[in-house]
Amino acid sequence: MTRYSFLIEYDGSPYKGWQRQNDMPSVQGALETALAKLGESDILVQGAGRTDAGVHALGQVAHADLQRPWKPFRLMEALNAHLREANEPIAIVDCDGCSGEFHARFSAVGRRYVYRIISRRAPLTVERGRAWNVKVPLDVTAMHKAAQLLTGEHDFTTFRSTECQAKSPVKTLDTLDVSVRKTHGVEVIEISTTARSYLHNQVRSFAGCLKAVGEGRWTEDDLKAALEARDRAACAPVAPAHGLYLVSVRY
Repeated sequence: MTRYSFLIEYDGSPYKGWQRQNDMPSVQGALETALAKLGESDILVQGAGRTDAGVHALGQVAHADLQRPWKPFRLMEALNAHLREANEPIAIVDCDGCSGEFHARFSAVGRRYVYRIISRRAPLTVERGRAWNVKVPLDVTAMHKAAQLLTGEHDFTTFRSTECQAKSPVKTLDTLDVSVRKTHGVEVIEISTTARSYLHNQVRSFAGCLKAVGEGRWTEDDLKAALEARDRAACAPVAPAHGLYLVSVRY
């Protein structure tokens, strides 16, 4: 058996998330099916992040132990061919052999997510399903300033899904930045965050609360009170999944 690592990009729209589920489309399931077509049996593809239904990835990392020795380039090309044939919106961007000690999830020391918001009245067309369409102007400066309250080590119970399986709600957030750029007069807002690991729905919860700040419905004090409440009920409505991207994983 040889262990291989994969750098993966995917459109999360058709999937019920990364994790394989019975009778439900998943990214993990599509990759394992493609490997089975290469003659690999009983394969487990393990990812660095278990993205939710509808969440996209530009830099997901995964690994798998394969029975046959493959040249990485040939393996990448073969997998992409089967994924393309199956109309799966998944691409293997890079592939390499790796040590048996490497684990895509547990060897990771950092993950970066970006949440995208497009602020305009008109509905999205090209970007539909790729960003959250917010129809009112947002105060990005206020959003960024408020976001700094969330960096560092905190009990993030308020921003944690009730279905989260993490043993502890305490996490350390390294960065949380909000920036904006204009494209054809339209504001594209990005909420970018880095941390070793995250709770279920944590980034989307942040995005929902920071949107409330940007709209002027919440102040910094409201966000601080929500954090200190350690109560899921104190969270603003969670942002939709289709604006979220797993951008990179650091080892």
